[in-house]
Amino acid sequence: MSRRIIYFYFMKKEPEKIQSIVPLHIEYWKKLKLCKYLGGPFADKSGGLITFEIESIEEAEKIVINDPFIFHDLIEYKWIKGGI
Repeated sequence: MSRRIIYFYFMKKEPEKIQSIVPLHIEYWKKLKLCKYLGGPFADKSGGLITFEIESIEEAEKIVINDPFIFHDLIEYKWIKGGI
């Protein structure tokens, strides 16, 4: 049974570096082709919200940890929450 996952994050204040990584971030999430994926940045570009369905929170954590924003140390705070 799939679970709805919410990945909520705030960026560090490094706009130039963030801007250079945005295309990698977008490409990463598109390539995954996750079930019921929705996501995007906040209007003020301070962070974003991604939601999708997957079998477990552990699987979601493995996906999130490979986000280019995390790999390039651009996330200040993040939360991964699973629902029913």
